Amino acid sequence: MFPVVPERALLELARTEGGSDTLTLLVRDQDTRRLLLLRAVLDAAEGAERSVCTAAQKARLRADWALLTEADRLPSPGAPTSEHRPGRTATRRDRDAPPGARGTRAVADAPTGAWSTHAADDAPTGAWRSRAGAGAAPAGGDARFANPARARLFHPLTGPWARSCLRGLDAAPRPAGGERERRLRRDLAHFSAIAAVVAAGAGIPFSTRLTARAGVLALPSLGALHTARSGDVPVDVTCTEGRLVLRQADAPDVTVHLESGVGAWSGALAWTPAHALPGLTPTAPPLPLDDLDPYRELPDGPGHGDLRTPLALDDAERKRWLQAWSGTALALRTGGAQRLAEAGALLRCLVPLETPPDVGTGRGSCSATRREAFGALLSSTPPDPVTLAATLVHELQHAKLAALSDLVTLHRAGPAARYFAPWRADPRPYDGLLQGTYSHLALAAFHQRRALVDGLPDRDWAWAQHARYRAQVGAALPALVGSPDLTVRGRRFVDEMAATHERMAEHPAPRGHVARAQAYVASARTLWTRRHASTLPPSNG
Repeated sequence: MFPVVPERALLELARTEGGSDTLTLLVRDQDTRRLLLLRAVLDAAEGAERSVCTAAQKARLRADWALLTEADRLPSPGAPTSEHRPGRTATRRDRDAPPGARGTRAVADAPTGAWSTHAADDAPTGAWRSRAGAGAAPAGGDARFANPARARLFHPLTGPWARSCLRGLDAAPRPAGGERERRLRRDLAHFSAIAAVVAAGAGIPFSTRLTARAGVLALPSLGALHTARSGDVPVDVTCTEGRLVLRQADAPDVTVHLESGVGAWSGALAWTPAHALPGLTPTAPPLPLDDLDPYRELPDGPGHGDLRTPLALDDAERKRWLQAWSGTALALRTGGAQRLAEAGALLRCLVPLETPPDVGTGRGSCSATRREAFGALLSSTPPDPVTLAATLVHELQHAKLAALSDLVTLHRAGPAARYFAPWRADPRPYDGLLQGTYSHLALAAFHQRRALVDGLPDRDWAWAQHARYRAQVGAALPALVGSPDLTVRGRRFVDEMAATHERMAEHPAPRGHVARAQAYVASARTLWTRRHASTLPPSNG
């Protein structure tokens, strides 16, 4: 069912590159997995005990799913037909019909190519291409997809929502009224908001009741309503002709007008619109800058440090994002045309984070990606375009390698943290070392390409960055290449990484930068050895 990665694509990715076909392969596979994840949510809900998922919740999930199917049946924008025309009212029979007789048939009645496990392979021509040259997107949608249903379900933050649903549905029954029950109730209610956004973007008139969470009703890609009362309160929503009317008790109605892309506007102070940055290239659609989605937070755990606090942007922060973003395409291009191409193909939204106090000033920033949110990049406010471009290069390598690892087993190393990585003070597991080395190899190439551009204002700084990243990669590669846990294809991948690192010597950095970088790595190794070597088995020296 999942595609085979050709040898050419494997080697492209090992060089931290990837042509159009290779990137499309990764994207299509991730989107297929998203549909499988959504089916798993429906199956888990249908099979859950009533103490976990009530009959009313299951019925609402079926109705929401039917509304999504109704939107998916609509033709691509600009091609209405008499059978499926925009604006056709979804009937009660359409919405209440269960997607299948049993949980294992949750998507059996979906149209061919829409929600089946082979949906990605059945996508309309052009639906899986890069942003450049794509057609106009429906409201709240993505120009790469033929309809708003797929655009919404493939939005990165739908992945964390689905994972949260599965955790709640798969847990053992517990007494009513607990935190897990409240979380699952909110998770399932959020699917109704997703379905409403999809239907609105498709031009389907409807009336429904949604539930605000802690006084906020988030409508993904459109905006958020701040309710008059706190807590989880009902909000009645009516959609007609591109306009939503949001009605709640003890407050005036709020009328929201859908934009042609991301966002929706209203004159009501209770409404906060979703925001987006201009397309990375002139032909690309706007890129969501998502500071409203309730599933943008990083999960708890030691791996994310201080990065789990998303930032709600004010006008000043939004302006700083726009200023940095406006020069990012040029900064990416000076680091290689491939860097701009991969950002256009893989990046689907940016999630702003608070800047931890230890980041400091100057060009400091923090960033992250989430495996379950393919296409999302989380970052603190970037100080300048070059820093943001480098952040994109760094984080998109993590996304590429994670997507490749879903298709190809590169190694069978265990999770033991035992390896030295010059960019970390703690020991790393093999997979973590591979991920870090891969992203640092891309940064070394990015800064080298920029340093080779004549007349670059910060050329000396670019050489310094290249020298540092290349020295770090050189210190980590012996452990990667020498591992007995590599598979055959994994060895091909790591060997090509090493060859890429060696080819950089054809254009060396100035000797002073190289010497300082090597001294930095040597000091980091010495300090790491003092702290950890006595408690760890030998790894990479």
